[in-house]
Amino acid sequence: MSTSMYNASSKFKEFYDDHVVLSAAEQTNLREKKNLNIERLESGLTEYNTDNNSDYKLTNHKVQGSMAMSTIVQNEENEYDIDVAIIFNKDDLPGGTTAAKNIIVDALKRKCKRFKTEPEAKTNCVRIEYASGYHIDFAVYRKSEDEDGNNVYEHCGSEWRNRDPEVITNWFNKSNKDNNGNVRIVVRLLKMFCKSKSGWSMPGGLIQSVLVEECIESKDRIDETFYYTITKIRDRLEENKEVYNPTNNETSLLFNAKDHQKVKNLYTRLKSYISKLDVLFKTVCTEKEALNAWKEFFNHNYWGELITESAENRTILSKRMYGNYSVTIVAMVEWHPGQYIPLNEVLGPIPKGKSIRFTAKPNIFDFSRIEWEVRNNGDECVELDDLGHVSEGVSVTENTAYRGGHRMICRVYRNGSVVCENEVRIQIK
Repeated sequence: MSTSMYNASSKFKEFYDDHVVLSAAEQTNLREKKNLNIERLESGLTEYNTDNNSDYKLTNHKVQGSMAMSTIVQNEENEYDIDVAIIFNKDDLPGGTTAAKNIIVDALKRKCKRFKTEPEAKTNCVRIEYASGYHIDFAVYRKSEDEDGNNVYEHCGSEWRNRDPEVITNWFNKSNKDNNGNVRIVVRLLKMFCKSKSGWSMPGGLIQSVLVEECIESKDRIDETFYYTITKIRDRLEENKEVYNPTNNETSLLFNAKDHQKVKNLYTRLKSYISKLDVLFKTVCTEKEALNAWKEFFNHNYWGELITESAENRTILSKRMYGNYSVTIVAMVEWHPGQYIPLNEVLGPIPKGKSIRFTAKPNIFDFSRIEWEVRNNGDECVELDDLGHVSEGVSVTENTAYRGGHRMICRVYRNGSVVCENEVRIQIK
């Protein structure tokens, strides 16, 4: 083995620029969505105040999270999240956190009429979700002054907790500047890895950012900077899987067992997939071997398109033929109680907790039975040992329970043999 790493920096930089970094047009689109919904909120609050003889006013708003830190990456499913802190004077909001969030929900519902999912109060925010996969989280804050005249901010979660809406962004931007921009680069690339398999349940962007900032290994080449940083993250997680708030090292960012499991998943995946990059350190590593290694790591078409196909590596797929028999699947999603929409009209992944009714329409009438096979995929279904099941009937109903990419396979039998089959793929978030 060689001590030097195969130099794929030019291809790596191209991958980063063209397939990782969010385009300027998409960033503008996200900002416009943010501004539009701030306007909706303010207009809804005005209407709410008129109807309720109240005086709730938004004093300020600040972008937070990955949008503020500029670490949003390209996402084929358009699962972009926009985090916005909405700030009120403390005396202008009710004391209870539930009551405060309900006012925001009420105001937004008045102006968000054409959303398939109504604005909803979550534990730490009020969420607006677009059918295309975007969602905007409004984190509610109240502001007051201490006895020295300094601003004090409190975040509306399960209770009011002291939290400055800009402190994380300021921490990240300073660290990124101190490391010549490499922290942002590696965070974006790590996010691409974490979303490379749809069924993976991985830590959120803040936890990834904290780990990258802690373990950053800046090198002259982008591929080396990424490799040596994620290797250090792997080794760090092997020793300690706790992750703390970077601005308060007494506060864990892992709030429950699910958060801890996601960090364990990250460690397991890094350990497994970094080992696939060992070929980069062979004494003689070919370009094809290097591209294949990065293709397997990121699971992205970019790397596959760089690999020249040959007769030896071309995969031949077989397909079962059924003559003139065929079956069409009609899938309808119950988006609201009693309201169904065709699955193919849903843009982006389907939220959990929805019902989907599948109906088989074979082009033959003398079939003996219709069988449906559910094939689940992803961390959540594996943890619960629910990889799928089989049922029968012309129509069946299934619930969206696990994040990931799943398959619903329909088989039509005649005289004990399968005469045709079809399948639907469902992406759940």
